[in-house]
Amino acid sequence: MIEIRNLHKRYHNHHGSDWILKDINLTIPKGVSVGLIGANGAGKSTLLRLIAGMDSPDKGEVLRRCRVSWPIGLAGGFQGSMTGRQNVKFVARALGGTEKEMHRIIRFVEDFAEIGEAFDEPIRTYSSGMRSRLGFGLSFAFNFDVYISDEATAVGDRAFKDKAKQLFRDKVGQASLIMVSHGEGILRDLCQAGIYLKDGKAHWYDDIADAIVAYHADSDKNKTQLISADGESLAALEPSALSKEQIQTLRRELQQARAKANGLRLCVAAARRDKWPREEVGVLQRLHTQAKSRVDEIAAILKNTPDGIRTAAKQAVSKAQGSLNALASVIAGAGSSQLTETEISVIQKAEQAAQKRKAQAEAELEEIDGSD
Repeated sequence: MIEIRNLHKRYHNHHGSDWILKDINLTIPKGVSVGLIGANGAGKSTLLRLIAGMDSPDKGEVLRRCRVSWPIGLAGGFQGSMTGRQNVKFVARALGGTEKEMHRIIRFVEDFAEIGEAFDEPIRTYSSGMRSRLGFGLSFAFNFDVYISDEATAVGDRAFKDKAKQLFRDKVGQASLIMVSHGEGILRDLCQAGIYLKDGKAHWYDDIADAIVAYHADSDKNKTQLISADGESLAALEPSALSKEQIQTLRRELQQARAKANGLRLCVAAARRDKWPREEVGVLQRLHTQAKSRVDEIAAILKNTPDGIRTAAKQAVSKAQGSLNALASVIAGAGSSQLTETEISVIQKAEQAAQKRKAQAEAELEEIDGSD
């Protein structure tokens, strides 16, 4: 059993020091596998590290009345000048295993990681994928009561991912999992309960499906509660009834929202390049996602205004004409005598399709202009 009491956590940096986790109180029962759910930057990875004992809370405590693994696939503790085999041997000895147990662990990791002769090469020569494979195998070589997983099933190619997922399934029943994954299928498959992190708070659900439903409900709600610059809910706006002033306001806001989203995207890229801590990058990612959602929401409203519909129809006519011009250019450039019968047949088919698209778009445009 794992108890989390009055847990608070924040990171102090030049972006501020807001609480990532606030007053978390949870009891994770023995033998229950749990999926952590929440938006980017909600604190899922932070909570996993705190449960694993790799980080310390600013307030509160985590009580572990069982053997808890480090995050599966963790490769940050490997010594680069030592080989994969030597690293595994070192960890096995550090955890107090017998000589027989140590050899069992080495064999398991070597077989599971599937990195061949590289197992006896220095870690510094490994790709990030090879390091993750080694870390994954090492994590499962030990018998823990609870395994911690932060997107561990995303490691490697498809065959290795399938192998990793099967190992997770084999562990269920023998031990429990606490895992983060953007793949809801794997959460439903391996977890019974769910913890939904929202606004620094943790909400417990006895059924993982209920946690996923709650997360989606809040995500959809957030999308429809975006507020425009003049204070109106975008979800409440009827595009066909907007005044010219409202449309101009939305266009200005769209321009500003795009600039904000692009600026935040560059901040995320710079933070990744400079190797900021994951949680700090996550904060920027969350802000960028919110800004991008606002851009999409405003653009969708403008697209469905009379002007937006007319512009889309004109663009459709222009694109279809562009296709016809390109096909004509192919024929003029090559000459019909240089084209095979198959090529001529395909070009004619493409011309007919483009003419049909153009006619449909022109008819729609005429209908729009006629109704003005």
